[in-house]
Amino acid sequence: MIPPVENGFVQAAGVLESDGSYCAHGALWRKFRPLTTEPIQPEGDVPRLTGRWLWGGVLWAHFGHFLVESTSRLWGLEHLDRPVDGVLFIPKRPRAGESLRGFHTGFLDMMAPDLPIRVATTPMNVEELIVPGQGFGLGMITAGTERFRAAIHHRFARDIAADGPERIYLSRSALGLGKGGLLGEERLEELLQAEGYEIFHPQQHDLATQIARYKAAKQVIAADGSAVHLYAMVGRPDQAVAMILRRQSRSNNLLAENVRHFCGTEPTIISALRTEWVRKSQKKSSRLSFGELNHEVIGAALARDGFISKQANWPVLTEDERKQVFADKGLNKSDDFIESPEFVRQRVRAMRQARRAG
Repeated sequence: MIPPVENGFVQAAGVLESDGSYCAHGALWRKFRPLTTEPIQPEGDVPRLTGRWLWGGVLWAHFGHFLVESTSRLWGLEHLDRPVDGVLFIPKRPRAGESLRGFHTGFLDMMAPDLPIRVATTPMNVEELIVPGQGFGLGMITAGTERFRAAIHHRFARDIAADGPERIYLSRSALGLGKGGLLGEERLEELLQAEGYEIFHPQQHDLATQIARYKAAKQVIAADGSAVHLYAMVGRPDQAVAMILRRQSRSNNLLAENVRHFCGTEPTIISALRTEWVRKSQKKSSRLSFGELNHEVIGAALARDGFISKQANWPVLTEDERKQVFADKGLNKSDDFIESPEFVRQRVRAMRQARRAG
C-alpha cells in the first residue's frame, strides 16, 4: 500500500499485489479518469502492518468528497467471510498526515461501530488487504452500484431515530464567502419560514442530528451541495425533495441522480438564477460561485409541486434589495467576483432577439 507523496489532482498512489503488480481495481476514478495511478515499488524494507484490513482508498478532508469518494468501498463490509481489523485509507493531501475529522469517525461508526480507521502516510506491507471495487463516486457511478446502495440502506445510521419537523430547508447561508452560495438566500429563508419550514444549517450540527432531521422530514428543500449527499443515504421514497441550484454545473445533475437512485424518488430541480457571480481569476462557474436567485421562479416551482401553498406569490428582489444583499455579503467591497461572462452573453442574446422580434 503506497500513499501519495505530492499534492495533485491525479496522484501516483494505491495498492500493489504481493508480486509487485498493480491492483488496478483499488484506484479512485472520477468520471472518465483515475485520480490515483500506478505507484512505483518502494525500495528497501517496508514496514509491515499485521492483521486483516479493508481498503478504504483516498480519505478526503472535504465533507462532500468524503461522502461520495471515501465511503465508496465500505459496501465490502457486507460481504466479508470473517471480520477485519479496521479500514485502511491514504490521505488525499500528504500534509494532512494521519489526522481524522469528526465526520470521518462519525460516519464509520454509523456504518461499522467500533471498527478502527487507520490513515497510512508511508508505504506499508499489509498482511492481508481486502480490496472491494469502487461502488460510489462522481460521474455515472453517482447512482451507486446496487451492492453499495444495499449496504448503505442495510447498515448506515440504522439506530438513529427520526427527530424534527415535517418541513426542512437545508441552507448554505451561514457558510461564508469562502464556500460560494446563493445571493438572496436569506430572503428565501424568510419566505420558507412563513410556509412552516425549519431553516437548518447542517454544518452546525453533528452527523447524528443531521440524519435525525432528514429522517423526520416529509418535505425537504435544499440548496444544492454536500448535505444532499448525506440526505440521499437515509432518504425514503415517501419524502418529497426539491433542490435549488446555485450554479451552472453538471454536478447538479449528479446530485439529482444520487437522490433518484438512493431514495427511489424523483426530486424537483429548480434552476432559478438571475445571474451568477464568479471568481475573476477563473471567469467560470465553480463551487466558489454565487448564484443570484429569482424568488418568483422558485416560488412558482415550489407551489406547482406542493412544497408551499398554491397562493404563494414571491416577488423578485428590487434593485435596492439586490444592492443590500451584495453589501451584506461583502461583495460590494470586493473585486474578486465578476458577473459570469456566460450569463452576460445570454442576456445580450436575449436583448438582440427581443429587438429583432420588435
